[in-house]
Amino acid sequence: MTELSLASGPARPAPLRWLLWVALAAAAVAPWFAGPFVQHLAVLTCLNVLIVNGLALIARCGQLSLGHAAFVAVGAYGSVLAARYLGLGFLSGALAGIALTALVALALGAVILRLKGVYFVLVTFAFGELLRLILLDGASWSGGANGIAGIEPASIAGLAFDSRARFYGLALFIALGSVGLLSALARRPFGHAIDAVAENPALAESTGLGVRRIQLCAFVGGCALAAAGGALQARYVGYVSPESFNASISIGFIIMLVIGGRRSVWGGLIGAMVLTPLPELFRGAVQTQHIFYGAALILILRFLPAGLAGLPGPWQARDGKESQ
Repeated sequence: MTELSLASGPARPAPLRWLLWVALAAAAVAPWFAGPFVQHLAVLTCLNVLIVNGLALIARCGQLSLGHAAFVAVGAYGSVLAARYLGLGFLSGALAGIALTALVALALGAVILRLKGVYFVLVTFAFGELLRLILLDGASWSGGANGIAGIEPASIAGLAFDSRARFYGLALFIALGSVGLLSALARRPFGHAIDAVAENPALAESTGLGVRRIQLCAFVGGCALAAAGGALQARYVGYVSPESFNASISIGFIIMLVIGGRRSVWGGLIGAMVLTPLPELFRGAVQTQHIFYGAALILILRFLPAGLAGLPGPWQARDGKESQ
């Protein structure tokens, strides 16, 4: 009985847990009653949640990609070019972009997933820079440095998501769906296999798990989520260019994941909710904006090594059940 109580830890009071859930629900609903700028930040937050959740799936398998923005770019350009040259609609074009990204990730992952640590990070960084140069040189089809402008808004079954409020509803639905997908995956045997591979690949392989297959599936799945975010981003902004997917964007995704909580299925959601609007809070202090931003990141990393998801909240009980 003592061992069980120590393992499970102190339970959060039910009223406080429900209060936190209500606060999260209110934060999700509030943008519909706010101004255009708040709705814009809310849309960007949802897109970042989707993309960072893809990075979280890769990181959960023990790898860290420094070229995640490249797969966002493949999804964005793939969906736009499929619509422009093949006449596909939003959904079919987005699926084409996701499929193209999955194929690229499958081919790349089959080669680089044998690498470990800094070598994997460097190769993903190199891939991101290579793709950016290809987009810059392919002016005839990618627009080169000028990018592609005039992209039509997303439309599903005749409903055009041509306003911030409408697009926020679409982005929120898909972002929460990605969180639910990670949560469901963490409770399945495949999710447990991913955790085992991350903890000790040699031991996992000795038990009969296909380490390479699991790593490849996680890598392709994470890149596919990034591609979905890219397809949505292209339709929302109405413009794509190679500089929209550079290395600094990939670093931003990593920071969101680490600050939110790399080992939690809620890490991407929490990290994106905090770090997407955070630069706007410091925008008034132009000279010291980056100092405040960096100091906030250092303090969180110093005192919350498990990320913001390590703070008391409803996500802790859920993560505890998923890790069992």
